[in-house]
Amino acid sequence: MRETTISVGGHPVRVLTGGDNPSAPPAVFFAGIGGVPTWVPFLDRLAESRRVIVPSLPGFPGAADFRHLDTLLDWVVHCVETVEALDEAPVDLIGSSAGGALAAEVAAIAGSLVNRLVLIAPFGSHDTEDPGADIWAQVPGPDSIPNLVCERPEAWKHAWQVPEGAEAIDYQVMHTRAMEAAARYLFPFGDTGVVSRLHRVDHPTLLLRGSEDRVLPTSSNERFCAALAGPVRTGELEGAGHLPELDTPDDLAREINAFLADQELG
Repeated sequence: MRETTISVGGHPVRVLTGGDNPSAPPAVFFAGIGGVPTWVPFLDRLAESRRVIVPSLPGFPGAADFRHLDTLLDWVVHCVETVEALDEAPVDLIGSSAGGALAAEVAAIAGSLVNRLVLIAPFGSHDTEDPGADIWAQVPGPDSIPNLVCERPEAWKHAWQVPEGAEAIDYQVMHTRAMEAAARYLFPFGDTGVVSRLHRVDHPTLLLRGSEDRVLPTSSNERFCAALAGPVRTGELEGAGHLPELDTPDDLAREINAFLADQELG
């Protein structure tokens, strides 16, 4: 894994890149709620067959600036410009949770940047008859978010483990900032209106969720599936919560790599 920095709209964005084969197809990952403070095992598994590129979303670990983004359109434009700045398009775009909402928007608004699309329990849709959990209304405490988003909370805690030489308070600030940033475009119900734009997405799409997701109901993925214009493969990862990339990294990477390989053969 190597770390670089690009500039998007004059703001620094950390980019993590993994994969030994420079000619392998590029896959860009928009992280789920909280972001990725460091390279995680899921990315290693994914990088076994392709180059994995992880640009930090605004306010998430690796890209502290986000308060200049006032509207959903600001966020979408930033993400479009991020993919453009990577100079790898068209890419296989993978988005989880909060990052899934933005990945879907990029595919809908700037489809030429995207080859195939993978969405993992994406935010972006809400139904008052079948609501999800209010992720911003949890009882404060170090275990509230890990217990909600992961079936294996220890996986979250491992990803957020403070490395030697770092300050715990800095990681607490980083986590709080990431949650605030996601709230800027998802609060209060996570409904961005993206479903009304999914008719523009004709890319082959893999739509996944964890079987134990306590944040978003099954109906959320079903609404995405019904609205997408292109061919859709759906699946559920047994034993995973809202963030399968932390709970079941091997299974998730296997599903994604199989989907992308099938598309390449087809």
